[in-house]
Amino acid sequence: MSSSPTPTPEYFRPTGATPAPSPAATATLPTFRLNLMRGGYLLMAVGLILVKWPLLLQASSLPVIESAVLCILTAMSLLALLGLRYPIGMLPILLFEVMWKVLWLAIVALPHLLANDMDAATETMTFSVLFVVPVLLVTPWDYVVKRFVQARGDKWVRSA
Repeated sequence: MSSSPTPTPEYFRPTGATPAPSPAATATLPTFRLNLMRGGYLLMAVGLILVKWPLLLQASSLPVIESAVLCILTAMSLLALLGLRYPIGMLPILLFEVMWKVLWLAIVALPHLLANDMDAATETMTFSVLFVVPVLLVTPWDYVVKRFVQARGDKWVRSA
């Protein structure tokens, strides 16, 4: 871990002061990697727009948990669209997509698959969740490790 200070947020920085960039902030991705990420965002956005947006008009008549999931996934589609413009800045959206789907596959689908008792609903959900594979492939895991594992975290308290 580096001992260099983390950049001060804009609203705490004195006018004219520029912080030394952290190693994670100076790490850049080549254009082809950014465009691969954009492909992942586009896949997420288009899939959710086609499948979830038509259900929005019925959201108030759905069971509470289903309406909440519908709204969460609709918000995800909007954030994925934002990822087309800011692929690095919206990287946590790709990570969220990967994490929930991998967890669901490991905790729900895999036990049913191993027990050979997968019902139609679980099969359908498994098929749709497997669209995580392209997102796994376009996520810049080396950058994720540098930015979210190895880099120093933000300060918890503002220094004087």
